[in-house]
Amino acid sequence: MLEYLNDYQIKYVTVYTFSTENWNRPEDEVKGLFRLSEERIVKDLPRFHKRGVRFRHLGRFQELPQSLQLAINRAVELTKNNTGMTFSLAFNYGGRTEILDAVRRIIAEGIPPEKLDEKLFNSYLYTAGLPDVDLLIRTGDELRLSNFLLWQAAYSEYYFTKVLWPDFDSKEIDQALLSYSQRQRRFGGL
Repeated sequence: MLEYLNDYQIKYVTVYTFSTENWNRPEDEVKGLFRLSEERIVKDLPRFHKRGVRFRHLGRFQELPQSLQLAINRAVELTKNNTGMTFSLAFNYGGRTEILDAVRRIIAEGIPPEKLDEKLFNSYLYTAGLPDVDLLIRTGDELRLSNFLLWQAAYSEYYFTKVLWPDFDSKEIDQALLSYSQRQRRFGGL
């Protein structure tokens, strides 16, 4: 999928892999998700790096298993100077958690309230340096955000599909991008 999006010259893609709420799943399932994610990162990293993809992690990092942290760190470090697509993996991520973590850091750094604006607040989010979301695709016939990029999706266009994530292929990407291209974005204006 990333290769196909890269061919469209899409510069930023974020995939929601594991939410902060997913810790409430059965322990074996959580460990399985960690193992599969680590294996996937290790397997895909050489191909992504060769294509110039830059890898980022969004979410709370220290709570993850050490081997997964090492795989993520290796991917981030190896690809940090790549100039192609930026691929962000939202792992141990929650939109509300992200906002609370940003507020805690702002308070801890003693930022006066009158200095706080959207630009400064953005710089404290996990997504600092990334643009806001243009198109948010929700698969699996779900009609909710599920605590994903709440701040960054304020003016996003949404695309909902019944297709499950594993089956979301190039045909589905084409349909989502066609739908998006037919919209008029106003960002709150007329």
